[in-house]
This record gives sequence, C-alpha cells and structure tokens, in this order.
Amino acid sequence: MTENSAAAFLQYQQIRRSHWDDIAENIKKYSTWSKGYYKRLADIYRFWIPQGRRILEIGCGGGNLLAALAPSSGVGVDFSARMIEIAQTTHPQHEWIEADAHDLRTLKGPFDVIILSDLIDDLWDVQKVFEEIRRLCHSRTRLMINAYSRVWELPLLVAGRIGAAKPRLEQNWLTVEDVTGLLGLADFEVIRAWQEVLWPFNTPLLAPLCNRFLVKLWPFKYFGLTNFILARPKPVEKTEGPPLVSVIVPAKNESGNIRRILEDTPQMGAGTEIVFVEGHSSDETYETMQRETAAHPKRRVQIHRQTGIGKGDAVRLGFAAASGDVLMILDADLTVSPADLPRFYNALVSGKADFINGVRLVYPMEDQAMRFFNFLGNKFFSLSFSWLLGQSVKDTLCGTKVLWKDDYELIARNRHVFGNFDPFGDFDLLFGAARIGMKIIDMPVRYRARTYGETNISRWSHGWLLLRMVAFAARRIKFT
Repeated sequence: MTENSAAAFLQYQQIRRSHWDDIAENIKKYSTWSKGYYKRLADIYRFWIPQGRRILEIGCGGGNLLAALAPSSGVGVDFSARMIEIAQTTHPQHEWIEADAHDLRTLKGPFDVIILSDLIDDLWDVQKVFEEIRRLCHSRTRLMINAYSRVWELPLLVAGRIGAAKPRLEQNWLTVEDVTGLLGLADFEVIRAWQEVLWPFNTPLLAPLCNRFLVKLWPFKYFGLTNFILARPKPVEKTEGPPLVSVIVPAKNESGNIRRILEDTPQMGAGTEIVFVEGHSSDETYETMQRETAAHPKRRVQIHRQTGIGKGDAVRLGFAAASGDVLMILDADLTVSPADLPRFYNALVSGKADFINGVRLVYPMEDQAMRFFNFLGNKFFSLSFSWLLGQSVKDTLCGTKVLWKDDYELIARNRHVFGNFDPFGDFDLLFGAARIGMKIIDMPVRYRARTYGETNISRWSHGWLLLRMVAFAARRIKFT
C-alpha cells in the first residue's frame, strides 16, 4: 500500500470508527426501530448454524447476534471501542476483541463458523478481509455473510435520515456476483446464495407472511432487503494418510446378491469395511451373509440384524456401527455397481464436496431398470428438492450417498430439527447436510436392472409419502 493509499485508508477507518461509536451511544433507540429486522436475522442464522459451534463474528456490534447462536466458544470482533464495551457488558460469557477486520493477526483459530453480518458494505477492502479470515478456517469452516441489496438503497437512506434505521455513511453496494468473485480470489467457494427479509418491521401477520413465504418466491425474492451467502474454503491437498472406508449395505430379501457385494466392492483408502444390515427378510439373506463372510476371510465385515423398520433405520444402525472415517451407502440390489464407489471416494477426499449424491437420471438406463412413472416421479422430486434445498439434487432416491463420518455425526446431533421422519434414509441425510451448510454434488451413475429379487419400493404409496416430504421440507427448510 502506497503512502497516499495508507493515509486514505486510515482516514476512512477513523471516520467510520467515530460514526459507529456515536451509534453505540444511541444503540437502544436504533435497536427499537430495527428490532424486527435483527430478530429475523437471528432466526435465520440460528436455523443454519447448529448450537455448540466455535463461532467468530467480524463486525459484531453489541454482540446480540453471536450470543443468540449459543456457541461453544464465541469470539466477537469490532473496531468500535464503544460497541465492544456494550458487548462485554451485555454478554460477558463470550470473548470480545477490539480490532480492525483488515488486520486479524491477533486472533487464533480455527473456527467452525465465521459470520459477517451487514459488514462488507462498510469495508475499505473486502478482498483483504476475506484473506484475513481464510487463515482462521479449517477445511470444514463455513463462512456466512449477509449484506444489503441495492434495491433498498433509497429506502435505507430515507429510513436513516428520519431515525427509523441506523444512519449510514457512503457504502459499498456489492451484488452476489461481486461477492462471489471476491470470495474466489481469497480461496473460498460459494455453496449457495439467497434473499431474505421483505418487510423489516415487527408487524404481526404481515412480517411472517413477507419474510417466511413471499421473499422465497418469484418475483418477490428480487426485492429482499438482504442477500445471504454461504461459503466454504476451497479444498487444499491433504497431507494425512488415507481414511478407512465403511460401506453400509441395507439388505432385505437380497440373498442372491451377497456374494457379489463381497467380491465386487473394491478396496479404497486405508481399507474397506462392509457393514451388512439385514432387515426382516423372508428369504435366507442373514444366513447367506454369515456363510459368505466366512467364505471371504480377507474381507473386513460386520453383520447386524435390524430391530427397527425401514431402510432409514437400517442406514442409521449401519452408520452408528461403522468404524470408517468415510461412510458410503450401497443398495444391496446392485442396481448401482460397487465398481462406481471409488469415484465417490475420490470426489469426497479431494474436497470437491462434503456430500456426494448418486444420480441415476443422467446416463441411459438398462431396460426395465426403472419404470416410466417412477422415472417421471424422480424427475419431479429432483426439481422440487433442488429448489427447496438451494443446491442441485437431481436424484433424491438413488441409494448411493457418501460423506465423512464427522459430518454425519453433526447431522445426527441435530436430527431433532427434523425428527426421525424418513423411512428411506435419503432425506434425513440430504436435509441435514443442507441445513449445516455442506456442499452437495451429484455423481452420475449407470443404473442397472435387477438380476435378483424384487424391488422393496411401492410406486404409489411411496410416491404419496414423497409428496408429504416435499411439504415437510417446504415447511421446515424453505419457509422458515
């Protein structure tokens, strides 16, 4: 930075520091006017950030947002000394640091979540701040940002002048595309972006209607007051050794496929463990598992009998018993070949995504692999759930899904948000992964016809159940 640039930066920061110190002196007045807006922000952040995380908020102001998230370890940073005093007095259980977002060398990370709420509009150098934050991340840190939309530039100016909002100095007006580009330069990648808050006042009936429903729909979403962006660090090359892999195989009436599963499932990473979960079969599936495991002594195998009902229950049992660092689901009908699993493994360990979801609807299928109405139903549900989750999910019911065990355990700890509603197991994982900000990618696979047994899926009854899940996801994820 040249001498002139450094002087301009110092002057810029001094003016803004004095401005926010002045606002701190009248914080109760502004908080009263903006109560509805900040309550809504807190609700949104609480939904997307599970309790008990290590959270850093840059530009924390009086600290109310950070405190509302119930972190296991909370650190708030602000360059306004007055704001820090308020935060320390109001929320002494957390750590509050007076520092400039452009220089975070005194902070020690890493953090699970880093928040920039209504901050980037006020920064001298947004890219520099992103670069400072990058040092405080681990591979699974989530960066969550919200910033005003330019659509609201004039209303916010008027609101500030009449005292209905905090008065603001001249600020940056960054589009989602602008922020995405700057994040990329600082080695972050965007997972999803969306709009929130159509009505910033705490008006009964009207505020919930606008902020929970209308702002999520076209064309109202283009008039949202704030843009939210969820990002993660770009992956870096791992230096530790390869992980152990556990392949969970739920099986009901699949005795004819057990030998092929043992013979065809490849070794991956530090080794592959097969976890069979037998689910109340009427044939000899369980006995076949025992017999074939004994005939393949070099394979690492667990065998469990399901006490609950449904594939979802079987998957949860298998995941709980698994020894591996990487968890995979392989349907015992072998309509997806075990030979495809290394591609899922490579995508996960390379850091390209946190959750790899198999997709059967890209490549041509073998004859009779999927009936016509099943195909149409899967297409409809893929579009529905992609819209609901904010990420592309082209095939919700492909059984092959892969994720890290640590991430699954976080999903499981937060299962109370959705409950044990899912008999399939697919939506429990997809909804949970989306909520904690995991990056989901689709992995196309060749879908084969069965060579043994009959499907356990009932086209019409399970189709009706999927429609109920669309409504459930809309209520619990989209319109929150």
